[in-house]
Amino acid sequence: MTSAPDPLVRVSTTHGVTTLTLDSPHNRNALSSTLLRQLLDALGAAAADDDVRVVVLSHTGPVFSSGADLKETAAAYREGTVPVAMLGDVLAAIWECPKPVVARIGGPARAGGLGLVAAADIAICAQEATFAFTEVRLGVIPAVISATVLPRLQPRAAAELYLTGDVFDGRRAAEIGLVTTVTSAEALDETVASYCLALVRGAPGALAGAKELLRRGTAESFRADLAELRDLSVRYFHSEEGREGVAAFGEKRPARWVPGG
Repeated sequence: MTSAPDPLVRVSTTHGVTTLTLDSPHNRNALSSTLLRQLLDALGAAAADDDVRVVVLSHTGPVFSSGADLKETAAAYREGTVPVAMLGDVLAAIWECPKPVVARIGGPARAGGLGLVAAADIAICAQEATFAFTEVRLGVIPAVISATVLPRLQPRAAAELYLTGDVFDGRRAAEIGLVTTVTSAEALDETVASYCLALVRGAPGALAGAKELLRRGTAESFRADLAELRDLSVRYFHSEEGREGVAAFGEKRPARWVPGG
């Protein structure tokens, strides 16, 4: 008999607010296939529950999410698959959720983790949180997450940060539209609670309708765009550069394309 996988997403509900907590600190809440599947199931359950009025996406440990599980990706190459293919379904579940989704970011977020941040309706980060689109340094591109990230970011900032892969802080994230607001670590939970208190005062049907207004003009193409972006992402992960980037990351060495590496 096969045992169920350990829970990597914890679910708790209080006063109409359901908190989905990424709980895989051993790998910095990397987006493994198991975590993504559990998160997708939890999002579906929250969306279908009339008693749930707001969904909060949070995390244990110091890191919000390190992005794709590259250890799992390296192992999956032998089977001709990559876990990132499931990320699009999770982003769609957040983006299309009829309930407001609030992201609570208390620490670093990288690559795919930024897709989760951008998919949320409201994102609140601590000043200490840092962000980076690290994909090009791994020989891949931020394809799938572009469906939620690019509608949020200022175009010049997107070009700079996609191409350089540089780290930026919470204040910059707020300035360019990736997050809603930045606060101190001590005030993070209080700020999240304040937003949730405001959100539960809205009528459920009206909140769902307001979210449809916010997605107007993109709703019909969103799923199709995600499918194309997923295929593009998979292609880059399977490319020579993608395989080399994942290998270099695992071996803690510069990739072959880095001058002098």
